[in-house]
Formats: sequence, structure tokens, C-alpha cells
Amino acid sequence: MQRIRLRYTKRGRLRFTSHRDFQRAFERALRRAEVPMAYSAGFTPHPKVSYANAAPTGTGSEAEYLEIALTAARDPEKLRILLDESLPPGLDIVDAVEARTSGLADRLTASEWELRLDGVDPEDAARAVEAFKASDLVEVQRRTKNGVRTFDARAAVVDLDSRDGHDARDGRDASAGANGSETAGPQPAASVGSTGAAGAAPLAGPTDQPCAILRLVVRHVTPAVRPDDVLSGLRAVADLAPPVPAAVTRLAQGLFDDETGTVTDPLAPDREAAPAPSTAEPAAAAKASAPVGPA
Repeated sequence: MQRIRLRYTKRGRLRFTSHRDFQRAFERALRRAEVPMAYSAGFTPHPKVSYANAAPTGTGSEAEYLEIALTAARDPEKLRILLDESLPPGLDIVDAVEARTSGLADRLTASEWELRLDGVDPEDAARAVEAFKASDLVEVQRRTKNGVRTFDARAAVVDLDSRDGHDARDGRDASAGANGSETAGPQPAASVGSTGAAGAAPLAGPTDQPCAILRLVVRHVTPAVRPDDVLSGLRAVADLAPPVPAAVTRLAQGLFDDETGTVTDPLAPDREAAPAPSTAEPAAAAKASAPVGPA
């Protein structure tokens, strides 16, 4: 049995698909691509697909992960292309590696998020961020199936900063003008590990009103602290209340590196564990294809 780990995205309007919607779409894609899936035992067999820490409905993502089990070996990159072509635009398979280590879910311990706050003055956002970071405890409430729960939203936050959304957008537009490409549509995977942070598509939004962009790095703890919990914390400590719902995108997910302050690529250990290509095989192939002179 071969195991393949995939990174996929939720972009544009597809951010509003639920995790169950994606499951249905992905299982259809597996059938269209004729992937030799392994199935569970029992009365109602299901394809062996393991999902890890899916983003909430309504949030975009450049870094969602899953693992599939196959009954026959396949080239990960060719499999990625087939699955990507079988999914609608916005649900994009952007990376694939053969699983050579254990514990993918154990390596998803932190996330980096981008929150676009249309209608919020960047200076007000900066003051709220400083007040949040200066607090030792920021209690917020969340309604759960067991009632309202109160918890601390500050301890899980590793980093939080703000910037002017128009400056960020102008930088992207200038970059697009330099290389002659549009940046508003789905972007290819970034060349920063495989987190996709640098290649995340900018969120469309009004440009004639104030706009603040927050970058948030949060550890995965229990109870989970989500971007909307941090927004509730900003409202509690600084009365920051965006006039419209924030547009939220997960940029990266993986282990948090305390030295660099970044979220690292969770698929890197599988790439590093891959066997090095043999130099003997290409040499033998070249020798076999060389022209044979007269005896």
C-alpha cells in the first residue's frame, strides 16, 4: 500500500464550501481520475482518506492537508495533476509527496492567517494589536453545543501585526505590472517551502475606503483559538469592530520554528526521507543508447 500526502487550497467563492462539501467533491475527483484507492473493511467500505485540521467554513486557505492510501504505486506529481484537473477551480491540489514518515497531523501545530478588515483604519488596527499583545490575558466567549464557553485567546497567539491594506495591494499590483500577469486569480504554489504563503492570491475588496490587514500566527491548542476569537479579543481590549465581516485566509500550516518565527512546511520531512536518485541508472541508459561503431 502506498500513501500520498496532498496539500490543497480553498480560494475565491470556494472558501464557502464546508469540509463535507470538499469531501464529496474530492471523492468524485478520485473516481474521475481513476485513482487505485484502498478501501476500509466492513459492511460499507469507504476510500481511505485522512483529513487533518480543516479550516472553518467561510475561510480561505492555501494550506490544507490530507493523506490517501493506494493499492498500487503512482507517481505523486502525475497523481496531483490528475486530481487537480478533476476538481473545480478554487479547490486546487498544489503539492503531493509520498508519505515516508509518520505523524502528519502531529506536525500541524500552528497556522499563519491573513485577516482583511475592510472599513478599518490601519492606525486603529495597529493600536488594537498593541493593546492585545500587551495583555497577559484576553478572555473571549464562544457559543458551543454545550453552551457559552469562556477561554483565553491571548496565550495561543505567537505573533500578530497589522499593516495598511492598500499598501499591500499596491505592492501586489506593482509586481503584476512588472511581470505582466494578473494577481487577482488563483496563484500557483509559492516557492517558500510548500506553505503557499508567498503565492496566496490577494483578496478582492473595496479600494476606496480604509482597509487594514492583520497577520496572525497562532498555535493549535485546546480549545482551539481561531481568527474570529482573536477579532473578539481585539474588540474586548480596544473596541475594534470591523463594519463588515473579515475576509480570512490561512496562509500556512505546520510546525512553528521558534528561531525563525515562521511556520514550516509539514511535508518537508517526507521529501528529505525520499531516496536519492541513483547515478548508475542514467549512466547505464546513456551507454545503452550510444551508437555502436563498426566492428
